[in-house]
Amino acid sequence: MSATYGYKRTVVGAHYGWRDFLVQRITAVLIGVFTLLVLCKLLFTSGPIGYDTWAGIFAPQWMKALTFSVIVAVIWHAWVGVCSVWYDYAKPAGLRLVLQALSIIWLVSCGGWAVQVLWRL
Repeated sequence: MSATYGYKRTVVGAHYGWRDFLVQRITAVLIGVFTLLVLCKLLFTSGPIGYDTWAGIFAPQWMKALTFSVIVAVIWHAWVGVCSVWYDYAKPAGLRLVLQALSIIWLVSCGGWAVQVLWRL
């Protein structure tokens, strides 16, 4: 008979918090760098800021790729945060499942809309 307590006890699942911690920090840095880049481009732009200015900022292919990466980062960042809130405050499993499903639908919809806007530029 093997003991499941004491120093030989196998602990599982402890790494999930570490992954979420890293995702939140890495995506936050990416979002912050992107925000600073766009702000710098806007600050060093002469003349009025209109559609042509915004289209010019996002016209290069590297900027579209970076923007797409940031869209994915924002969705992932939001998912980790919202999922943590649902785990902490929505105790019934059925309610938590419904809230998570609605959150996924909302985040995917917002991501699809953001990509659609990006492709139109």
